[in-house]
Amino acid sequence: MEKTYNELQITPSSEYPLFLDFIMSLSDEAIEENEGTLILRSEEELQLVLFGVEAFAKELTNALGQEITLDTKLLVKKNEDWIEQYRNSIQPLHVNDFYIHPSWVEGIANKKNIIIDPALAFGSGHHETTYGCLMVLQNYVKEGNELLDVGCGSGILSIAARKCGAIVDLCDTDAQATDSATENFKLNHESFHRIWTGSVQKREKEYDIVVANIIADVLIMLSSDLQKAVKEGGLLILSGILDKYVDKVESKFSSMKLVEKYQKEEWFTLVLQRN
Repeated sequence: MEKTYNELQITPSSEYPLFLDFIMSLSDEAIEENEGTLILRSEEELQLVLFGVEAFAKELTNALGQEITLDTKLLVKKNEDWIEQYRNSIQPLHVNDFYIHPSWVEGIANKKNIIIDPALAFGSGHHETTYGCLMVLQNYVKEGNELLDVGCGSGILSIAARKCGAIVDLCDTDAQATDSATENFKLNHESFHRIWTGSVQKREKEYDIVVANIIADVLIMLSSDLQKAVKEGGLLILSGILDKYVDKVESKFSSMKLVEKYQKEEWFTLVLQRN
């Protein structure tokens, strides 16, 4: 490992998403987003990236007819053992009978241990919506239940359901998510029945339990398909719902019976039953 690395900080005055896409096209290094500033780190020189971004800002200014300015910093920093620092920052999580922990931390006897190595895009259980789903899953999942995890992300919820004895299918519209979930099932020495890239519309049957931890707007958009995916008398678990949208979601799913309404901070998890 080199003793130093280069860090490029870029803060555009506007059109932030365009600059993010442009930088991603220039470099395959990871990009950190921090309150309107894009941070690129590399052991390689970043002068050419800076030159390209400045040229891009000028082209955007001409194309949009408005001045776009950049605040940039190109720094040389001392390298440290970032992996060790990262590992030390990740805390395991207790959710009643579940113990969610990274692969470098030992599990706990007599707990349902779930190994999830936190990633940039997918859940490790710490977010309130995932926490809420984990809380209610262990109350409702029974041995042999057939469960579908819609928008599976890391697969943490379907792994948790599997730990409770369910037979699980899972899906996500992002192929990177289904790949991540597949690897996490292997990491946990668990198996699923079926996984696919796509949404609930690609299902082949109805389920005892369907869980969807997405966002309120998508839940509303998929409301008909989610309800049809649940067996008569089965349960639909919805999460990712901010408090200001919970009434709207409940109204959209009003044909189902509200069994439980779990709140953590400003986020809600709903358990609904198909009549």
